[in-house]
Amino acid sequence: MTTKGRFRIAVLVSGGGTNLQSIIDRVEAGKINAQIEVVISNNSKAYALERARLHNITALHMSAKKFGSQESLDEELLKVFEEREIELVVLAGYMKLLSPAIIRKYAGRIINIHPGPLPEFGGKGMHGLKVHEAVLSAGLRETCATVHVVDEIYDHGSILLRREVPILADDTPESLAARVLKVEHQILPEVINMYAEGKIDPGKNREDQS
Repeated sequence: MTTKGRFRIAVLVSGGGTNLQSIIDRVEAGKINAQIEVVISNNSKAYALERARLHNITALHMSAKKFGSQESLDEELLKVFEEREIELVVLAGYMKLLSPAIIRKYAGRIINIHPGPLPEFGGKGMHGLKVHEAVLSAGLRETCATVHVVDEIYDHGSILLRREVPILADDTPESLAARVLKVEHQILPEVINMYAEGKIDPGKNREDQS
């Protein structure tokens, strides 16, 4: 149910949804002045959908395969966002690139969490352990988690917040991923709350993308 006056967000996710859980926990603890109106996954088996249902949040499986085409999916997504008066779309481990129609409609109001430095370790195919493998191969002393505005190119929009994570001498991609994930769980809710409190101007983000 919608709480009157709360900032309305939609969370899109493809997998287990640990970043989603971090948002849910902070909303329920009163640390984010926002309401998760809907959780959407392109994967019908994503555990993120179950996480949402466990907290009485509407959970929807929506994919191009389910609706017959990308265009039909776009129409349905926009319908859901508009009906629920979504003010911010949060990609929390969403493995699909949103269409230009959606990005333009919500320009400056779609954000993504990335497990590494951008733009150096981003782009199509750079997700999950691939990012951490590349970071370790580059011999960096530190990496970071990054929240950025979504535009029409993978991992390309303006950076809103990044937080460094030291790289240890004995790190593996798996051990580094685990530590970066903890930071992701901190900064994604922080940025959502910045939007909710009016500390980030979506209009400025639109300008940054032009």
